[in-house]
Amino acid sequence: MAEEKFAVTRATFDEVILPVFAPAQFVPVKGKGSRVWDQQGQEYIDFSGGIAVTALGHCHPALVEALKKQGETLWHTSNVFTNEPALRLASKLIAATFAERVFFANSGAEANEAAFKLARYYAAKRHSPYKSKIIAFHNAFHGRTLFTVTVGGQPKYSDGFGPKPADIVHVPFNDLAAVKAVIDDHTCAIVVEPIQGEGGVVPATPEFMQGLRQLCDEHQALLVLDEVQSGMGRSGKLFAYEHYDVKPDILTSAKALGGGFPVSVMMTTQEIASVMSPGVHGTTYGGNPLACAVAEAALDIINTEEVLLGVETRRAQFVAALEALDAKRDLFSEIRGKGLLIGAALKPQHAGKARDILNAAAAEGVMILNAGTDVLRFAPSLVIEPADIEEGMARFTRALDNVPGLSGAFS
Repeated sequence: MAEEKFAVTRATFDEVILPVFAPAQFVPVKGKGSRVWDQQGQEYIDFSGGIAVTALGHCHPALVEALKKQGETLWHTSNVFTNEPALRLASKLIAATFAERVFFANSGAEANEAAFKLARYYAAKRHSPYKSKIIAFHNAFHGRTLFTVTVGGQPKYSDGFGPKPADIVHVPFNDLAAVKAVIDDHTCAIVVEPIQGEGGVVPATPEFMQGLRQLCDEHQALLVLDEVQSGMGRSGKLFAYEHYDVKPDILTSAKALGGGFPVSVMMTTQEIASVMSPGVHGTTYGGNPLACAVAEAALDIINTEEVLLGVETRRAQFVAALEALDAKRDLFSEIRGKGLLIGAALKPQHAGKARDILNAAAAEGVMILNAGTDVLRFAPSLVIEPADIEEGMARFTRALDNVPGLSGAFS
């Protein structure tokens, strides 16, 4: 009887949840691999990956086992103590990257908040309290705290919340001359996504990324890479900075780090970390044993040749299918991104239709994403079965016939 009383449907969302989201009309209840089922038992192929989060698919056996094992051992200690899963995960991340020190939190926004605070704190301690300028980029996205949303280059997300943190300058992405025009000795950091995710799945060019590193070196500023979305194998490397032959000073990652369990990390060098001391920054849940145990299991699988090389072969399958579709339907102006973070930019005649296409795809049983109003985004499991890609693209193709104002343009 109690269960019936609290039965929930999609309509419940509109009655009980703060209206900051507009979720699909179906409610997923079960996932396995790259397949998801809703309350009515309808099956979907997942090309969205929970927005690049479920990097090993749904309910991966190794992650489930890690969660069960840790769940029966130790859940939480607080930062008054440390714990073994956090220390193991930190050690493995350091062994696999440029980093020498890490800080764990619960979300990408928190990792970025810590990174931006550290960049300013380091500049104040090592150089001058007036060395506080942060250079960031138009269309960037770094989280939803007031600081991170202000560093993000989309005013629609930061307007209306009162005075914003100051001394943040935005310039066009992939425009090194624009950065040179604003950088000076008061600059503490340049903050950049190697692949702009929410901004349309746009990769940085090698010249741009290497130029940013050089400018930071010249002006004693820190290069902060936001790899919340591009990290943990998504690009075909463990972290996307590896494609560019540059080393960051600070790097953040989240999303895929826990394969679906909330966890994030900020990584840096010993020199930069050395300005911090107990009490300067903190978190209640960051580095908790449950999250770190699951993340360690995810890292152990993702950071293997088999998975990372497999990302490239899966990307090739996606791109070939999208190009074949485009050849028939004249849909896309560009297919871009790296690895399994794929953006398909709609041609001008289809502008504004990304969300309509997303909804039509869901109705045909395939989950995709958009990145703005004109870009379709695909961020599936890094280990998605090739047969699932084939079937999902077949469903996606059928869905296009049902998009109002789109089907008439087809030959």
